[in-house]
Amino acid sequence: MKILVIEDNADLREIIVRSLEKERYVVETAADYSSARTKVFVYEYDCVLLDIMLPDGNGLDLLRELATRGKRGNVIIISAKDSIDDKVNGLELGADDYLAKPFHLAELHARIRSVLRRNSQGGADTITIGNVAVHTDSFTVEVDGKDLGLGRKEYDILHYLVNRKGRLIDKQTLAEAVWGDNIDQADNFDFVYAQMKNLRKRLKAAGAGIEIKTIYGFGYKLIEA
Repeated sequence: MKILVIEDNADLREIIVRSLEKERYVVETAADYSSARTKVFVYEYDCVLLDIMLPDGNGLDLLRELATRGKRGNVIIISAKDSIDDKVNGLELGADDYLAKPFHLAELHARIRSVLRRNSQGGADTITIGNVAVHTDSFTVEVDGKDLGLGRKEYDILHYLVNRKGRLIDKQTLAEAVWGDNIDQADNFDFVYAQMKNLRKRLKAAGAGIEIKTIYGFGYKLIEA
């Protein structure tokens, strides 16, 4: 899961990033309105943490533009402004939650998990396709009740694809989701191919009822076998 943290306070931004990385999220950051606007319209994120008061703009304007372009999804406002008007405006513009500063990191993590479950997993901690169960709370995958013992990146790849079953996923989009946005500067995708090979081998050996198909020249698609 990839999160964008839009926060101008460098100390708070670093604290949030470190805490999220410990929770196994891929984290990207933006310190101002301009860079945040560029990132949200160039890259894809599973969740966006959005500060309202930015040095060169207002986070609500970014929400408004996201709504206008039809690009909604998993936005949590984190702001020192705790007015009712800000909360109402933010939620009406498409934010999924609002957390006033200062806040406990444990509560932030809980809010993120709640938003992701609600919008991506139907409120459940487990995603089930056929005989495959992906447990998002424990980062484990079972086939017919037996743990596959996946490595971190193998799990992250499968989790990303399971949430997008049947969709054609560009290999660069997949790489950015699992390794971070800077991966677009990589010379090749050999690291993706290696992890994908291992993941497919494990799924096949366990008799999984899903298959990750390669769409040559484009990327991958997860289907039920």
